[in-house]
Amino acid sequence: MFSDTKPHPTRLCEFYNLGLMDYIQAWNWQRSLVESRRSHPELNDVLIVLEHPPVYTLGTGASLDFLKFDLETSEVPVHRIERGGEVTYHCPGQLVGYPILNLRHYRPDLHWYLRQLEAVLIQVLGLYGLEGCRIPGMTGVWVEGRKVAAIGIKVSRWITMHGFALNVCPDLQGFQKIVPCGIADRPVGSLAEFIPDIQIDLVRQQLAITFAEVFGLQLMNFS
Repeated sequence: MFSDTKPHPTRLCEFYNLGLMDYIQAWNWQRSLVESRRSHPELNDVLIVLEHPPVYTLGTGASLDFLKFDLETSEVPVHRIERGGEVTYHCPGQLVGYPILNLRHYRPDLHWYLRQLEAVLIQVLGLYGLEGCRIPGMTGVWVEGRKVAAIGIKVSRWITMHGFALNVCPDLQGFQKIVPCGIADRPVGSLAEFIPDIQIDLVRQQLAITFAEVFGLQLMNFS
């Protein structure tokens, strides 16, 4: 059993609260941040929260069998990236979080880190009276059997990249063209299905605050 308690002492974390950003631009930025922290591990941690235009991403070992469309004729970009996991979909209305953390300052344990990310998402859902659930053997967060948050990470020399995606109020049609995360028997959902008037900008703020609380961080540039 992994604890969800936050580590000590409090570390500084640069917070970037962004709007819509092209996936490749964000991906390159992450890789730059990770590389600089490999060379200078004393640098502050980073949390980026943003949205992407429609895009599909596949993990390093993801199977093309989970795509229901022809890659050659797809109007939506598809990228194979260095995270774990199968295919997923990003689009406006979905909040994507990219933590760049040096786990040596926390706990160098991937399972612990994944459970911490789930804890952040579950606590945010709790603010809306929604009961977020884990499913044994799977990664992510579900509400009433619908997967509302996906997690896919890459850790190199204990420095993290990629992260989580929370479906706040996206158009879910893009998920119908894939088998999301390779899970065929559990539907994808969004918070808007349970709370129609949910405000994504408020969720964005609550997500950052909760992330800082769970990981024991002091956010810089937070407003």
